[in-house]
Order: sequence, then structure tokens, then C-alpha cells
Amino acid sequence: MARTYDPQALVEGALSGERASIARLISMVERGGDSAHAAIAKLYPHTGSAYTVGITGAPGAGKSTLTDKLISRIRKDDVEVGVLAIDPSSPFSGGAILGDRVRMQDHATDTGVFIRSMATRGHLGGLSLATPQAVRVLDAAGKPWVLIETVGVGQVEIEVAGEADTTLVVVNPGWGDAVQAAKAGLLEIADLFVVNKADRDGAAETVRDLEFMLDLSLDSDWRPPIVKTVASKGEGFEELWDAILSHRAFLESDGRLAARRTKRIREELRAIVVASLYERAGELLSGEHFDKLAAAVEAREVDPDSAAESLLSETLS
Repeated sequence: MARTYDPQALVEGALSGERASIARLISMVERGGDSAHAAIAKLYPHTGSAYTVGITGAPGAGKSTLTDKLISRIRKDDVEVGVLAIDPSSPFSGGAILGDRVRMQDHATDTGVFIRSMATRGHLGGLSLATPQAVRVLDAAGKPWVLIETVGVGQVEIEVAGEADTTLVVVNPGWGDAVQAAKAGLLEIADLFVVNKADRDGAAETVRDLEFMLDLSLDSDWRPPIVKTVASKGEGFEELWDAILSHRAFLESDGRLAARRTKRIREELRAIVVASLYERAGELLSGEHFDKLAAAVEAREVDPDSAAESLLSETLS
């Protein structure tokens, strides 16, 4: 198709599975703005079918290799899959430092796989708001599975991965790795644990440490299974896939999946409102009116709380 950035044309292209349209729509929602809103509004009725899997863990845990092998396992059943690789932002371009050119190369020519690296770029609210919209693009484009892989374990990456239907936390063998996962807050979001590089010394001890921490902290009716894999050799992926399917069946068995998605929608709505109010507040915290109020507070003519209330009333009006 001819290059276009018209939201209506891109939506039509994405709904028919046209890869260039999908890519441009994801770029659009990364940037945010009116065009992104218009595109998502048109796409939204066509969403709700994809199942999302978040993959997170410490840098160096082998998440990209694991994601690569998981793609292969999904494709073994002739099912299409979309992948969002959540990377840190480049301080120069704002784009993703680790692009899809340097990962998952085995799938580059597979039309049933769509891989995209994402960074914060210009979207108000950053990755935590742009990622759900990118998932919707892949969902509407007919990808029944969407994998969300995060590079780091910062707060944003944990939040993004934890918003998936099923969240995998990847750790490596070694003293303290399970403890570090707990400290990073990964224990709370894990639906499955993957001990990758399980052919190394210390794998059994890492499994034992995770089991012990689960014994201490678990208060739900789902106990995250612990699966050992060797991603570099493709080992353990039938077991991992079975564990993912088991968790999906558990969620779907009595409405838990629908409840989890309802909670996610409500949290997303709150985040959008907060981000929008933050932007509007930023516009008010400058200019002549703000300067006058600040001067009045400094002159003891009005107290800070009253001045803030005056500004807030304008924000909400």
C-alpha cells in the first residue's frame, strides 16, 4: 500500500493484517495525540480476543532468548503471535536502544510473527499508557497471542509486564537471585516462575528458595508453578507452554480472567485521567495568573492552600 498516516486508512490496513499499517499504528500510539486517539477509537470494537503474556526479570536472565523459543512453540501450532519488546529509551532519539533487528532473528521472515520494540517516545504517561494501546493494535490485527517482554526491572517495566493476563518472572540459578526477585516486587506479579539457564549449578537451590518464599507469602488460590528451562538449547518449553495454558484455563474457569481485565481497564482509565490532569496542571503552573498567585502567597495576601485550590478549580473546570 502507499505510505499513509491517515488513522482511518491505517486502521483498515491493520484489520486486514497489513504489516506496514500495524507498524505505523504502533508508532502513532507511542507518540500519542489526537491521531492516536482517533485510531484507537476505530480499532477498539475489534479488540478483546488476544491473550497477553508478560515476560520480565533481571537483565541477563535470558528473557529475549526465552521469548524467541516461546514464539517458536506457539508457531508450532500454526497460531499467529505479536511481540512487544519493551526497551529503555535512547537519550538521543527517544527510540528503543535494543531494536528488533538484534533479537529474535529466526522469525524475521515469518509472516505469522510481528515483533516490535517499544520505548517511551512522546506519549503522555510513557510506556504504561502506550503499551496497552499497542497491544490493542496487535489484537485488532488478529494476533491471538501477544507477548510483552521487558528488558529491565524498573517500576515501569514491572507494571507493564504485570498488566498481562499471565506474567512470567524469569530468574537464573545462583545464590540470592530468588531473593532479588522478591526485593524487586516480582514475587507479587508472578503467575509463573521460570528458572532459565537451569543447566547451571544452583538451579535446584533457586527452585527451593522460590518455593520457600511462596510458602511464606502465598495467600491466593493459584500457586505459581516453577518451570526450569534452558532457552539457549530450547529445553523445557513444552512444560512452560503447558504451564501457561494451565494458568489460562484456571483464569477462564470461573470468571477470573474477565475480572482481571475489568480491573486492568479501570486502572488504565485512572492512569489516563491522572496523566491528562497532570498535563493540564502543568499548563496552569506557568503564565501571568500563576505568577500573580505566587506573588500573593509570597506577600502573605493568600495562603498556599487557597492559592492551590484556585488553580485546581481552573484545572477541573
